[in-house]
Amino acid sequence: MNQQPKYRRILLKLSGEALARDKAGILDFDFITSVADVLKKCVDAGIQVGVIVGAGNIWRGRQGGSMDRVRADQMGMLATVINSLALSSALCAIGVKNRVLTAVRMEPIGDFFSKEKAIRLLEDGNVVIMSGGTGNPYFTTDTGSSLRGIEIEADVMLKGTRVDGIYTADPEKDSSATKFDEISFDEIYARGLKVMDLTATTMCKENNLPIIVFDMDTKGNLKKVLSGEKIGTLVWK
Repeated sequence: MNQQPKYRRILLKLSGEALARDKAGILDFDFITSVADVLKKCVDAGIQVGVIVGAGNIWRGRQGGSMDRVRADQMGMLATVINSLALSSALCAIGVKNRVLTAVRMEPIGDFFSKEKAIRLLEDGNVVIMSGGTGNPYFTTDTGSSLRGIEIEADVMLKGTRVDGIYTADPEKDSSATKFDEISFDEIYARGLKVMDLTATTMCKENNLPIIVFDMDTKGNLKKVLSGEKIGTLVWK
Protein backbone atom coordinates (compact mmCIF):
# COMPACT_ATOMS: atom_id res chain seq x y z
CA MET A 1 0.00 0.00 0.00
CA ASN A 2 2.03 2.91 -1.33
CA GLN A 3 -0.35 5.75 -0.49
CA GLN A 4 -0.67 7.04 3.05
CA PRO A 5 -3.64 5.27 4.66
CA LYS A 6 -6.54 7.54 5.56
CA TYR A 7 -7.63 5.59 8.62
CA ARG A 8 -5.85 4.48 11.78
CA ARG A 9 -8.34 1.81 12.89
CA ILE A 10 -11.09 0.21 10.81
CA LEU A 11 -13.93 -2.24 11.25
CA LEU A 12 -14.40 -4.34 8.10
CA LYS A 13 -17.78 -6.04 7.75
CA LEU A 14 -17.84 -8.92 5.27
CA SER A 15 -21.01 -10.73 4.32
CA GLY A 16 -21.02 -14.49 4.59
CA GLU A 17 -22.19 -14.67 0.97
CA ALA A 18 -19.01 -12.88 -0.10
CA LEU A 19 -16.96 -15.79 1.25
CA ALA A 20 -18.85 -18.28 -0.90
CA ARG A 21 -18.64 -16.26 -4.14
CA ASP A 22 -21.52 -18.21 -5.71
CA LYS A 23 -19.55 -21.46 -5.65
CA ALA A 24 -21.07 -24.82 -4.79
CA GLY A 25 -19.36 -25.03 -1.38
CA ILE A 26 -19.88 -22.70 1.55
CA LEU A 27 -16.39 -21.18 1.33
CA ASP A 28 -14.27 -19.93 -1.56
CA PHE A 29 -10.77 -20.32 -0.17
CA ASP A 30 -9.16 -18.45 -3.05
CA PHE A 31 -11.26 -15.40 -2.21
CA ILE A 32 -10.60 -15.75 1.51
CA THR A 33 -6.86 -15.88 0.77
CA SER A 34 -7.16 -12.72 -1.35
CA VAL A 35 -8.90 -10.95 1.55
CA ALA A 36 -6.13 -12.09 3.89
CA ASP A 37 -3.51 -10.70 1.48
CA VAL A 38 -5.18 -7.28 1.52
CA LEU A 39 -5.49 -7.31 5.31
CA LYS A 40 -1.76 -8.10 5.53
CA LYS A 41 -1.02 -4.98 3.46
CA CYS A 42 -3.26 -2.98 5.82
CA VAL A 43 -1.38 -4.19 8.88
CA ASP A 44 1.97 -3.60 7.17
CA ALA A 45 0.85 -0.02 6.48
CA GLY A 46 0.11 0.51 10.18
CA ILE A 47 -3.69 0.23 10.00
CA GLN A 48 -5.37 -1.53 12.91
CA VAL A 49 -7.95 -3.96 11.53
CA GLY A 50 -11.05 -5.40 13.16
CA VAL A 51 -13.22 -7.77 11.13
CA ILE A 52 -16.77 -9.05 11.43
CA VAL A 53 -17.93 -11.84 9.11
CA GLY A 54 -21.58 -12.68 8.51
CA ALA A 55 -23.06 -16.15 8.26
CA GLY A 56 -25.28 -16.03 5.18
CA ASN A 57 -23.21 -18.59 3.28
CA ILE A 58 -24.06 -21.16 5.96
CA TRP A 59 -27.18 -20.16 7.84
CA ARG A 60 -29.49 -17.24 8.62
CA GLY A 61 -31.68 -17.26 11.68
CA ARG A 62 -34.74 -16.39 9.65
CA GLN A 63 -34.26 -19.59 7.62
CA GLY A 64 -35.41 -21.51 10.67
CA GLY A 65 -39.07 -21.53 9.66
CA SER A 66 -41.00 -23.00 12.57
CA MET A 67 -37.84 -23.39 14.66
CA ASP A 68 -37.57 -21.52 17.91
CA ARG A 69 -36.11 -18.12 16.93
CA VAL A 70 -33.54 -18.12 19.72
CA ARG A 71 -32.13 -21.48 18.62
CA ALA A 72 -32.14 -20.43 14.98
CA ASP A 73 -30.21 -17.26 15.79
CA GLN A 74 -27.75 -19.20 17.93
CA MET A 75 -27.04 -21.41 14.91
CA GLY A 76 -26.27 -18.23 12.95
CA MET A 77 -23.87 -17.07 15.67
CA LEU A 78 -22.01 -20.38 15.43
CA ALA A 79 -21.85 -20.02 11.64
CA THR A 80 -20.04 -16.69 12.03
CA VAL A 81 -17.44 -18.49 14.13
CA ILE A 82 -16.87 -21.04 11.34
CA ASN A 83 -16.30 -18.21 8.85
CA SER A 84 -14.03 -16.38 11.29
CA LEU A 85 -11.86 -19.46 11.77
CA ALA A 86 -11.52 -19.81 7.98
CA LEU A 87 -10.27 -16.21 7.70
CA SER A 88 -8.01 -16.68 10.72
CA SER A 89 -6.44 -19.75 9.12
CA ALA A 90 -5.80 -17.84 5.88
CA LEU A 91 -4.12 -15.03 7.82
CA CYS A 92 -1.96 -17.46 9.78
CA ALA A 93 -0.85 -19.09 6.52
CA ILE A 94 0.73 -15.80 5.37
CA GLY A 95 2.23 -14.89 8.73
CA VAL A 96 -0.32 -12.33 9.93
CA LYS A 97 -0.91 -12.20 13.66
CA ASN A 98 -4.61 -12.50 14.40
CA ARG A 99 -7.06 -13.49 17.08
CA VAL A 100 -10.63 -14.73 16.97
CA LEU A 101 -12.78 -13.24 19.73
CA THR A 102 -16.22 -14.66 20.44
CA ALA A 103 -19.32 -13.01 21.87
CA VAL A 104 -20.04 -16.10 23.98
CA ARG A 105 -17.47 -18.23 25.75
CA MET A 106 -16.07 -21.06 23.62
CA GLU A 107 -12.41 -21.34 24.53
CA PRO A 108 -10.14 -22.67 23.05
CA ILE A 109 -11.86 -21.92 19.73
CA GLY A 110 -11.63 -18.20 20.47
CA ASP A 111 -11.13 -15.81 23.36
CA PHE A 112 -14.13 -14.17 25.00
CA PHE A 113 -14.59 -10.62 23.68
CA SER A 114 -13.90 -7.55 25.76
CA LYS A 115 -13.23 -4.02 24.57
CA GLU A 116 -9.97 -3.83 26.46
CA LYS A 117 -8.67 -7.12 25.05
CA ALA A 118 -9.67 -6.22 21.49
CA ILE A 119 -7.98 -2.81 21.59
CA ARG A 120 -4.85 -4.26 23.19
CA LEU A 121 -4.61 -6.86 20.41
CA LEU A 122 -5.20 -4.23 17.70
CA GLU A 123 -2.48 -2.00 19.12
CA ASP A 124 -0.14 -5.01 19.11
CA GLY A 125 -0.64 -5.47 15.36
CA ASN A 126 -3.18 -8.30 15.37
CA VAL A 127 -6.10 -8.55 12.99
CA VAL A 128 -8.97 -9.01 15.43
CA ILE A 129 -11.83 -11.15 14.07
CA MET A 130 -14.94 -10.71 16.20
CA SER A 131 -17.48 -13.50 15.89
CA GLY A 132 -20.77 -14.59 17.39
CA GLY A 133 -22.63 -11.36 16.64
CA THR A 134 -23.68 -9.61 19.84
CA GLY A 135 -24.06 -12.94 21.63
CA ASN A 136 -27.81 -12.43 21.75
CA PRO A 137 -30.68 -13.55 19.49
CA TYR A 138 -32.78 -11.10 17.45
CA PHE A 139 -29.72 -9.04 16.45
CA THR A 140 -28.13 -9.15 13.00
CA THR A 141 -24.41 -9.26 12.26
CA ASP A 142 -24.81 -5.70 10.96
CA THR A 143 -25.86 -4.68 14.46
CA GLY A 144 -22.96 -6.69 15.85
CA SER A 145 -20.65 -4.81 13.48
CA SER A 146 -21.97 -1.43 14.62
CA LEU A 147 -21.60 -2.43 18.27
CA ARG A 148 -18.04 -3.73 17.89
CA GLY A 149 -17.00 -0.81 15.68
CA ILE A 150 -18.16 1.61 18.37
CA GLU A 151 -16.55 -0.42 21.15
CA ILE A 152 -13.13 -0.61 19.49
CA GLU A 153 -13.37 3.11 18.61
CA ALA A 154 -12.95 2.51 14.88
CA ASP A 155 -12.57 5.50 12.58
CA VAL A 156 -14.93 3.96 10.02
CA MET A 157 -16.97 0.87 9.26
CA LEU A 158 -16.24 -0.57 5.82
CA LYS A 159 -19.16 -2.66 4.63
CA GLY A 160 -17.99 -4.91 1.83
CA THR A 161 -20.85 -6.09 -0.39
CA ARG A 162 -21.45 -7.29 -3.94
CA VAL A 163 -22.83 -3.88 -4.98
CA ASP A 164 -20.63 -0.81 -5.51
CA GLY A 165 -22.50 1.46 -3.09
CA ILE A 166 -25.98 2.63 -2.14
CA TYR A 167 -28.56 3.25 -4.86
CA THR A 168 -31.97 4.86 -5.02
CA ALA A 169 -33.33 1.37 -5.70
CA ASP A 170 -31.96 -2.14 -6.17
CA PRO A 171 -29.75 -1.78 -9.28
CA GLU A 172 -30.16 -5.49 -10.06
CA LYS A 173 -33.93 -4.99 -10.37
CA ASP A 174 -34.25 -1.35 -11.48
CA SER A 175 -32.07 -0.16 -14.36
CA SER A 176 -32.95 3.48 -13.59
CA ALA A 177 -31.45 3.30 -10.08
CA THR A 178 -28.76 5.89 -9.42
CA LYS A 179 -25.85 5.67 -7.00
CA PHE A 180 -25.11 8.01 -4.10
CA ASP A 181 -21.51 9.10 -3.58
CA GLU A 182 -22.47 10.38 -0.12
CA ILE A 183 -25.67 10.21 1.87
CA SER A 184 -26.70 11.18 5.40
CA PHE A 185 -28.21 8.80 7.92
CA ASP A 186 -31.37 10.91 7.95
CA GLU A 187 -31.78 10.59 4.19
CA ILE A 188 -31.42 6.83 4.47
CA TYR A 189 -34.29 6.85 6.94
CA ALA A 190 -36.40 9.21 4.80
CA ARG A 191 -35.93 7.13 1.65
CA GLY A 192 -36.35 3.81 3.42
CA LEU A 193 -33.08 2.49 1.99
CA LYS A 194 -31.94 -0.93 3.19
CA VAL A 195 -28.27 -0.25 3.91
CA MET A 196 -28.30 -2.14 7.20
CA ASP A 197 -31.07 -2.87 9.64
CA LEU A 198 -32.48 0.13 11.51
CA THR A 199 -30.82 -0.76 14.82
CA ALA A 200 -27.36 -0.96 13.23
CA THR A 201 -27.80 2.28 11.29
CA THR A 202 -29.07 4.18 14.32
CA MET A 203 -26.18 3.00 16.47
CA CYS A 204 -23.70 4.31 13.90
CA LYS A 205 -25.54 7.64 13.63
CA GLU A 206 -25.77 8.19 17.39
CA ASN A 207 -22.12 7.30 17.95
CA ASN A 208 -20.64 9.15 14.96
CA LEU A 209 -19.34 6.04 13.20
CA PRO A 210 -19.29 6.67 9.42
CA ILE A 211 -19.96 3.80 7.03
CA ILE A 212 -18.51 3.20 3.58
CA VAL A 213 -20.47 0.70 1.49
CA PHE A 214 -18.36 -0.64 -1.38
CA ASP A 215 -17.97 -3.53 -3.80
CA MET A 216 -15.69 -6.05 -2.13
CA ASP A 217 -15.78 -8.37 -5.15
CA THR A 218 -13.70 -6.03 -7.31
CA LYS A 219 -10.01 -6.65 -6.77
CA GLY A 220 -8.17 -3.66 -5.32
CA ASN A 221 -11.25 -1.87 -3.98
CA LEU A 222 -10.43 -2.37 -0.30
CA LYS A 223 -6.97 -0.94 -0.88
CA LYS A 224 -8.53 2.05 -2.66
CA VAL A 225 -10.96 2.72 0.19
CA LEU A 226 -8.18 2.59 2.76
CA SER A 227 -6.10 5.02 0.71
CA GLY A 228 -8.98 7.51 0.70
CA GLU A 229 -10.10 7.05 -2.91
CA LYS A 230 -13.76 7.90 -3.36
CA ILE A 231 -15.40 4.64 -4.27
CA GLY A 232 -18.64 3.21 -2.98
CA THR A 233 -20.94 5.36 -0.85
CA LEU A 234 -20.04 7.27 2.31
CA VAL A 235 -22.76 7.42 4.98
CA TRP A 236 -22.23 10.03 7.65
CA LYS A 237 -23.73 12.89 9.67
